[in-house]
Amino acid sequence: VEVRDFRAGVRGWIHQVGESLVPGVEDQSVEAQLNHQRRVQRLLFDAGWMRWGWPTRIGGLGGSPILRAVLGEELTSRALVHTTSWSMHEVLGPAVAEFGRPELVEEIFPLLLRGEEFWCQGFSEPEAGSDLGSMRTTARPRSDGWVINGEKLWTSWAHHATRSIVLARTGDAGSRGISAFLVDMDTPGVTASPLETMAGVDEFCSTSFIGVEVPAERLLGELDAGWRVAQFILSCERGPIFWQRGAWLAYHLGLLLDTAHDGASASALGEAYQLLWAFRATSKSTQDRIAAGDLPGAEASVDKIMIAAADQAVFDVARDLLGGEIETSDTARSRAWRREWAYSRAATIYGGTSEIQKDIVASRLLGLPRSA
Repeated sequence: VEVRDFRAGVRGWIHQVGESLVPGVEDQSVEAQLNHQRRVQRLLFDAGWMRWGWPTRIGGLGGSPILRAVLGEELTSRALVHTTSWSMHEVLGPAVAEFGRPELVEEIFPLLLRGEEFWCQGFSEPEAGSDLGSMRTTARPRSDGWVINGEKLWTSWAHHATRSIVLARTGDAGSRGISAFLVDMDTPGVTASPLETMAGVDEFCSTSFIGVEVPAERLLGELDAGWRVAQFILSCERGPIFWQRGAWLAYHLGLLLDTAHDGASASALGEAYQLLWAFRATSKSTQDRIAAGDLPGAEASVDKIMIAAADQAVFDVARDLLGGEIETSDTARSRAWRREWAYSRAATIYGGTSEIQKDIVASRLLGLPRSA
């Protein structure tokens, strides 16, 4: 299917389905957000749109991954789904499809696409954030599988997830001794404890694994090769989910156009617009690379730096132009803006801090020395 035809079809379907796709505004809880997304995914799956861009062997309809980026863009540019939760099947799905046992993937992937399952990512730990090579969670072999012990931190949506991709140490110190596992979240010994953020939502969790038994067939990829799985996932983070985040930011920037009543406010909007569209130009080339089967490497750090700057710029200008609404009002609209502004503060931290990304650009792209 051609991208232009696919986009036109998605737009026509959105127009036809109408109000049932629009989320409520009063209940802004994580549970309400995920329940709405499940309904939207079910409708999309049954209509076929959710399956395009995924291989037929796992329940998809084939076609370029660009189709998934287009679908996410059309939904998030209308705020029909929230980018934070919509992104998870794009982050984790490709890795499970690539490294999971075929018979397992064929069974569970349609459930993910239809919204009957939700997956999370167990990477960061209390003492291992950007430096995943120092993680302490372990997986020890037993006759029919593995036993995982450890704690993960900042696990998005863990308390609502069906499964998690968990990185654990199976070998020597450093990144070469890490393996990746697909763990069912209802396995005895798994406990997800929600953490409320400054945005007033309990998206993140501290997730403990105590004597968690994992079947041998849940190893993703090869033993001690979890770093490859992790790098694959991080590359996916820079793909369609950044593109749809850009669409989400463009939607919110559009809401602010009528608030610019003087040169200073128009200039502030223009600066945010410039940062956002500079990112989208860069991200478009990244989408094209991914569609051609070329997952980005260090170059994707540029995308991460740019989307973080645009994210904060959009919601900073919202705070300035809305005249105290974000800080003091308690309407549903104000709470939504406040949540987005607070969430944008973390844009330079989550998914790899901007400082780490700049170091990657300096050392791996520009070839600069590590010491001045």
